[in-house]
Amino acid sequence: MRVIGGSARSLKLKTPPGLHTRPTTDRIKETLFNMIADKVPDSIFCDMFSGSGAIGIEALSRGAKRAYFIDNRMDCIRCMEENLRFTKLFNKGEIFKKDAFMFVKDWKGKESPTILFMDPPYEQGLEREMLNLLYESSFVTENTCIIVETSLHNPFFHKGYEGFRIIKQKKYKTNQHIFLQR
Repeated sequence: MRVIGGSARSLKLKTPPGLHTRPTTDRIKETLFNMIADKVPDSIFCDMFSGSGAIGIEALSRGAKRAYFIDNRMDCIRCMEENLRFTKLFNKGEIFKKDAFMFVKDWKGKESPTILFMDPPYEQGLEREMLNLLYESSFVTENTCIIVETSLHNPFFHKGYEGFRIIKQKKYKTNQHIFLQR
C-alpha cells in the first residue's frame, strides 16, 4: 500500500497487524481521489474508522488543509502515527483514539469536515447508525461530502437514505463508494 499522488507520492505505508482492517487498494484509492480531486485542496478531511490512515494521508498529500483520523484501536493509532511521521504530514493530522460515534457526539469547537470518509467494518450496520447520528448532529453541514465505502451488496443503499441524497455511486468488484450530501 502506498500514497498515490501529491507531496508524499510513492511512499509506502504500513498497515496494522492482523486481519481486522481491510486497506483500500491502491487502484480503488486512485479512482476515489480522481473523483474528488477538485474538492480535496484546502479541505478539512475526516477519515473515520481510519485503520492505517491511508485515505486521510492521501488527502493531505493532495493538498487537504487538515485531516482528522478516528479509530479506537491502539494498533491502528500507532500505525497512523508512524505513517504520518514517515510521510512528513504529521503536523497536518489530528489523531483521535476514540469510538467514531463518541467522536461525533463529543464534537465541539473545531471546523466541520468538508469531506467525510467512512469505511466501517462490513455487514454490521454501522453505516446506518453513523448516518443517523450525523443527521442529528452539527458535525456535518449541507456542504459536507460524505463518502461511504461499503460492501457491494449492502442493501442499505439500494433505496437511498432519508435525510441524505445520493450524489453518485461507484461500484467495484466487491465494494462500492456511495457519495452523499445532506
